[in-house]
Amino acid sequence: QVQLVESGGGLVQPGGSLRLSCAASGSIFGVNAMGWYRQAPGKQRELVAAITSGSRTRYADSVKGRFTISRDNAKNTVYLQMNSLKPEDTAVYYCNAEIKMAGGSRTWYDYWGQGAQVTVSS
Repeated sequence: QVQLVESGGGLVQPGGSLRLSCAASGSIFGVNAMGWYRQAPGKQRELVAAITSGSRTRYADSVKGRFTISRDNAKNTVYLQMNSLKPEDTAVYYCNAEIKMAGGSRTWYDYWGQGAQVTVSS
């Protein structure tokens, strides 16, 4: 069984910073792409940032230059450093990872974290 556990959300003033972490644990053989998505009330879930196993990154236009995604492959952990936060960044942030389980499986599965609330407000 595999779990993704997120941490680091909270309330921050506009212009502030937060760092989200997401650690994958369980019977893991390998972790491929990892990413962060967010969903604001009344809106669809959207991709915020993604990173490949080789650390190639891509970002939503709305967060370019403000957010940075990174990963620690030894810890199966992905991070999202969020700077210059705006009220429109308020959302529940979900991490996602493509994981192959140990035990001979040939299939990569998508796993999701439980979500972390980020609120940007004065």
